[in-house]
Amino acid sequence: MKHPSSYKRLLFLIFLTYSTHHTAAHSLTIPRLSPNPEWEPTLHDPRVASDDAGEEVKTFYFKQILDHFNYRPESYTTFPQRYLINFKYWGGANSSAPIFVYFGAEASIDNSPKSIGTLIDNAASFSALLVYIEHRYYGKSIPFGSRDEALKNASTIGYFNSAQALADYAAILKHVKKTLHAKNSPVIVIGGSYGGMLASWFRLKYPHLAIGALASSAPILYFDKITPPYGYYSVVSRDYREASETCYETIRKSWSEIRRVASQPNGLVTLSQRFNTCHTLKQPSELMNYLRSMYSYAAQYNQPPKYPVSVICGGIDGASDGSDILSKIFAGVVAYRGNTTCKVNGPTNVSETTVGWRWQTCSEMLIPIGIGNDTMFEAAPFSMKIFAQYCKKLFGVSPRPHWITTYYGGHNIKLVLRRFGSNIIFSNGLRDPYSVGGVLENISDNIVAIHTVNGSHCLDILRANESDPGWLVEQRKKEIKIMRRWITHYYVDLYALNNNTKFHSK
Repeated sequence: MKHPSSYKRLLFLIFLTYSTHHTAAHSLTIPRLSPNPEWEPTLHDPRVASDDAGEEVKTFYFKQILDHFNYRPESYTTFPQRYLINFKYWGGANSSAPIFVYFGAEASIDNSPKSIGTLIDNAASFSALLVYIEHRYYGKSIPFGSRDEALKNASTIGYFNSAQALADYAAILKHVKKTLHAKNSPVIVIGGSYGGMLASWFRLKYPHLAIGALASSAPILYFDKITPPYGYYSVVSRDYREASETCYETIRKSWSEIRRVASQPNGLVTLSQRFNTCHTLKQPSELMNYLRSMYSYAAQYNQPPKYPVSVICGGIDGASDGSDILSKIFAGVVAYRGNTTCKVNGPTNVSETTVGWRWQTCSEMLIPIGIGNDTMFEAAPFSMKIFAQYCKKLFGVSPRPHWITTYYGGHNIKLVLRRFGSNIIFSNGLRDPYSVGGVLENISDNIVAIHTVNGSHCLDILRANESDPGWLVEQRKKEIKIMRRWITHYYVDLYALNNNTKFHSK
């Protein structure tokens, strides 16, 4: 009898925990950090660039070492790490034209050249080279020869962390600049969400390789009790309340109604029929978890022009007269998802991103998100004990909740970075639930916060559209103006140093 591969076993175990844990254990799931919505994206503007953006990109592989921080023989094991380059707009090494580098995060970079439109939108005006680097253990950048081997156990997956990823990016940047003879080309790194955290940390850890960083929707302060754990769902609730008070109240009252119906004889069958589930519900938490995820992702990616939160509330508030609470909630689901054949507990796609992000949150990226008593959801505090037990069962390791702030900082960030760091833009949209863990105030003249009241997750780095509201257009203009100033100052310094060197050599 053949045993299933370790990767498939891991997928099955993750799927099992999704299917069987009770409602309070929603805290085992830390919402994805990604510039683009990947959960029921039906109402989200894809905002991808033209097909030309993909056709102009060339693919390269760098022979990357497995472990940058040890000198054991196995540390020198290598794997092919993928990166993409768009040469179309570059002014060339002779003119020291800039290089914009997008840091891939918890997904492959296949779609990054099209989806991260701010690079394409501004490359021509900067004569910039565009580089996209894939994060190790995602896409085609897999150590140990295969995904199955890479995720086999804690020993092989243990090289999967942010510090190794930043060192990967550093090695590839040095290689690219050397290969293209671009020694004097200034580099600006750009990332969104987890990638935005990486960009800001890279600027602090590798200032000799990047003159600046744009960190979009990067919740670098959502660790180690710097940000209250209830912040995420408080913002979700605020978004719905601002869209419609009646919608907010309907959602708030729906949880007890779901439990009431479920407790009745054949109650789960009734709920399954009323919500057109793909399979008969085994417990009410299946439906409640689905709805909570739907509401939170709609808020996180509440992008113009469709604004999914308003669409959901439009469905809830627009239900026919005399509709009960559950009929109104279902109307919101239909408004968001459309008239698909079935809803809730359908086929589950446990992707490489699901597995990868689960490992990252179980090791170092521990963002303690719970639900307080003042939201439209049932209260569910984050339990470190339960979360650690879950991670231990899944991967055989326990989380390190203090490591991110130990290695990168975060506590007393204004005091620490006021005289240390420079040239970082932290951009946020305040409708994004993750914005509560972001940097929302200027730290210094050179580490600045740009936020918009109506913005959502990573909206500023997506492709510009003619229909974009004025506040979004202005946000992008501010960011580009600052980046242009960084480059101008760099050229001034480079010219002065070169002339000074020539003077002393005479």
